[in-house]
Amino acid sequence: MQRPRICIVGGGFGGLYTALRLESLVWPDDKKPQVVLIDQSERFVFKPLLYELLSGEVEAWEIAPQFSDLLANTDVRFFKDRVKCLYPCDHLGTNAPTAGTVHLESGLLIEYDWLVLAIGAEAKLDIVPGAADYALPFYTLEDAHRVDKKLRELERKNFGKDSAIRVAVVGCGYGGVELAATISERLKEKGIVQAINVEKTILSNAPAGNREAALKVLSSRKVQLILGYFVRCITKGVEPQTSDAEPKSIDSAADHSESVTLELQPAERGLQGQTIWADIVLWTIGSKPLLPQLEPSDKPYDIPLNARGQAETDETLRVKGHPRIFAVGDSSTLRDRNGKLLPATAQVAFQQADFAGWNLWAAINDRPLLPFRYQNLGEMMTLGRYDAAVSPSFTDGLTLEGFVGHTARKIAYLIRLPTDKHRVQVGISWLLKSTVDSVATIQTMLTKAQSGS
Repeated sequence: MQRPRICIVGGGFGGLYTALRLESLVWPDDKKPQVVLIDQSERFVFKPLLYELLSGEVEAWEIAPQFSDLLANTDVRFFKDRVKCLYPCDHLGTNAPTAGTVHLESGLLIEYDWLVLAIGAEAKLDIVPGAADYALPFYTLEDAHRVDKKLRELERKNFGKDSAIRVAVVGCGYGGVELAATISERLKEKGIVQAINVEKTILSNAPAGNREAALKVLSSRKVQLILGYFVRCITKGVEPQTSDAEPKSIDSAADHSESVTLELQPAERGLQGQTIWADIVLWTIGSKPLLPQLEPSDKPYDIPLNARGQAETDETLRVKGHPRIFAVGDSSTLRDRNGKLLPATAQVAFQQADFAGWNLWAAINDRPLLPFRYQNLGEMMTLGRYDAAVSPSFTDGLTLEGFVGHTARKIAYLIRLPTDKHRVQVGISWLLKSTVDSVATIQTMLTKAQSGS
């Protein structure tokens, strides 16, 4: 009798934390499973802290540790590979020796007894003409590095010149607002940041305290909000000079030689269309699950998907019609008690991973499975270095802002890091950085005081 094998596809919040949850449970000797984790990247990415890469507040190793380090003291086997297709057979009612097979692009075939779908999603750039060619998403570690590289190029190019770096952020949900706040703080007077949103407000689904804090910060940093408009298309082009406009210098014209044009259309009647120009366009709206890409080419997909491409699951996170497959995070579709679809957030994936790990233990040990119940613990957002907004759910109307909110957010995410070892390493690093910054601030204040006297 071989031990059961659990194959986890995807190493994001849902996948990695399910593997760690399985490792933490107590198993009978003959039922402790072989856990296999598959991801195309060698690093786990703590996505809520990607913005801090742009501000220089964190280093890549702190928010993107290698799977080999995180799983070093566990029995979890990690494969750096891309899944090509899935062949489940647990729905056929046969006495097959396994519940299905995962085919990897390397040619490796992994048979499994239990499967966890946690492959996440990717940015959706095909909804507007030109977005895929001229806009940069901000969804992965590679995306963050590309945006940072582009900003550095623009900063070097404009160094010592009067022309400002023009940044267009498409979308004013959490991702768009956090990007606009972070980049406007980074560029200061050297940048012009415009945020475009189809709705007449920002953060329409966020707590009022978070929205007010964000509006206050964006206003103080002169971020231009273009509300009630959507992007119709993005093209390559340089801003034309009108006859009555102030003539631009040769250097200024060269600064925007690679700019792009955004054609904006009003969401409601009564408004005129707009055209804006930008040196960099950041795309934060829309995402599409990766699960449909794993459909076998030689047979119809056996996994039931909704219109967005997410697996249909029951309340125990099992895929409907597939008793040996669980789905979490962006790969699953589940509703709360009010019938509303759960958001695709790290908080949801954290909680689902905990339940998925337990329910796998229960299924293997012939115990009853627990229904997943999502508990909203609150919402957090960064607004730059030493600035954030936190609205905990247990206190109505309370929002922690500024340095207090920043500290609360960093502590909350520090606690959520994957392993104790990594948590300690990152905590020491952040403490040292905070100490150095505090000493530098005190020295600056003393220098100003001495020069003033």
